[in-house]
Amino acid sequence: MNSSVRMGRVLGVPLRIHWTVPLLVMLFGYSLGSQTLPATAPDQSNATYTIAGLAGAVLLLASLLAHEAAHAVTARRRDIKVQSITLWALGGITDMGRPRTAGGAFWVAVSGPFASLVIGAAALGAGIGLDGVADWAAVPAAVLLWLGWVNLVLCVFNLLPAAPLDGGRVVLALVWWRTGDRDRAERAAARAGQALGILLIAGGGIAVMRGGLAGLWLAVIGFFVLIVASAEHQRARLAPALRGMRAAEAMSSPVETYPDWLTVQRCVDEVALRTRHSTLVLTDFEGRPSGVLHLPRLARMPAPQREALRVREVATPWARCTTCAPDDFLHDVLERLSPGTGLPILVTEGQHVVGIVTTRDVSRIVQRHTLRGKENH
Repeated sequence: MNSSVRMGRVLGVPLRIHWTVPLLVMLFGYSLGSQTLPATAPDQSNATYTIAGLAGAVLLLASLLAHEAAHAVTARRRDIKVQSITLWALGGITDMGRPRTAGGAFWVAVSGPFASLVIGAAALGAGIGLDGVADWAAVPAAVLLWLGWVNLVLCVFNLLPAAPLDGGRVVLALVWWRTGDRDRAERAAARAGQALGILLIAGGGIAVMRGGLAGLWLAVIGFFVLIVASAEHQRARLAPALRGMRAAEAMSSPVETYPDWLTVQRCVDEVALRTRHSTLVLTDFEGRPSGVLHLPRLARMPAPQREALRVREVATPWARCTTCAPDDFLHDVLERLSPGTGLPILVTEGQHVVGIVTTRDVSRIVQRHTLRGKENH
């Protein structure tokens, strides 16, 4: 995920923290300390409520991390590679490879909600045990009870049968097991996710119009679910057409290159107005590829800046570009895309770019696959 910072490792898996995580801590800390705790444990000082609210928010963050760590541990036990765990304002994301069996997909999916269920039950039990023991225990008990209920709600919400929620992964696994068709299962889970996202957006909008600001949070979650589910539906639709095809079969070649030290204005004058391509590969003084320049971006630049900026300053750096070898399977390349990267895919041999796979190339492949399917019927 973009705008995240690596913060060590958890159980051997790289942990990344999105910039929205401090926002999550402040939001829940404020809500817990200013509203929930004064109502459930009255007659305490403001400092006590503030410290307890922040502690509760940090414990919630830790429980979200435990939820994602459960996914990671289960995935590794099923021989599924786990790239990273990212925490952000709406929960967490575990970046991992695709399960090879329906059973593996099922157990990876349910492990996270199960962890939330265990944490929720343990927190509720501890909170009930502390409640009424002594005056000093009133605030810790209230924090634990709050944490327990939030984790139970997260468990139930994550089990809703729609991708990208864990419940959607369960639907995927069950349909896959029942039909033997993974692509069909992924499409079914993604369509359910799109429907859920629309319902959450609608419900959040109605709540906001009635004066409930919590509806705004619900709508944001709905937008996230809708966007991710739509992307997963698109990927599931592309999979049959791309599977078995190597990058060399899909790429456009030759690739147009341009020196990265020249100005934007010169690039506009010499290349942008005549080329049929929308993407250029930039090269450094030694002829090595240094980045990718998307020409439509130049049109949005004010004219005075074009003489001062070099094209490398407005290009995507090479380190953030997606590359592969000519013999790599295109479907596998798309599957292992890391956060912040995507199309185009640059096909390389050594330090030379021999081809490029763009959105237009992928669309052409899908159209051909669709036509073949219609001819066979």
